Amino acid sequence: MRGVSVLAVLGRGVLPAGTPFIRADDLGLSRGDGIFETMHVRQGQPWLLAEHLKRLFLSADRMDLTPPTEEQLTQLAHEACAVWDAQTEGALKLVVTRGPDGENEPTCFATIVPISEVTKAARDTGVHVTTLAYGYPASAREDAPWLLGGVKSLSYAINMATLRWAAARGYGDALWLSSDNFLLEAPTASLVWLEDDVLFTVPPTGSGILAGVTVQHAFERAGELGLSADYRMINLDEIFEVDGAWLLSSGRGVAPIRSVNGITLRSSDIQLRELLGF
Repeated sequence: MRGVSVLAVLGRGVLPAGTPFIRADDLGLSRGDGIFETMHVRQGQPWLLAEHLKRLFLSADRMDLTPPTEEQLTQLAHEACAVWDAQTEGALKLVVTRGPDGENEPTCFATIVPISEVTKAARDTGVHVTTLAYGYPASAREDAPWLLGGVKSLSYAINMATLRWAAARGYGDALWLSSDNFLLEAPTASLVWLEDDVLFTVPPTGSGILAGVTVQHAFERAGELGLSADYRMINLDEIFEVDGAWLLSSGRGVAPIRSVNGITLRSSDIQLRELLGF
């Protein structure tokens, strides 16, 4: 079983991993009312911390939630990493909830867990994915801020149910498919694909997906692979014509998509994983 190895709570520092510290009436527990960011820990340091904090503050703004300051969150992340084994690959999660009901006092903590062997293996072997209906047209969340498009909230029950449904049918992951037949994102990863010499991903603006921090970093460095980068929508039929496709996330890194709905995709030999240090 993979449990929390490190726990750090804002204002209290590093605590024994099993320490009870959150109240039963915390809205993060009872309603999933909060936000989080997960980032890769390599050589004992949180990778792309500033970029993840930028996205966290964007999520907080859209949730009308007042988080701790950037300085406080940075210190909390480094406190957690300071007691982590620098030789072990990990995933650091920063969590900010709305706090106990009626008190308007956010709860903030950080955890680190080791990257699982299953997660690491996906980088080598790739994943077979299925598509599952998201229930909205791709543009639905653009004019409906209450649907929390682009927000990394604690309300992840749908995400986890999606993964369980896919796993029960023999798939390693899933891609959400809009009601107008556009591929959006995976429950915990971004979709990236290659066409000729261009890396593409789904545009967050207009689709309501979460903007991927790892994807953005890959796009900024795409030139090192002789590629350019761009954004566009892609429908289900088109994915079978691309030159390669991947799921990118902070923990898993880069996982090639081997098939979609049982249909094999083309493979690419571009060194995307090596570029990002996974």
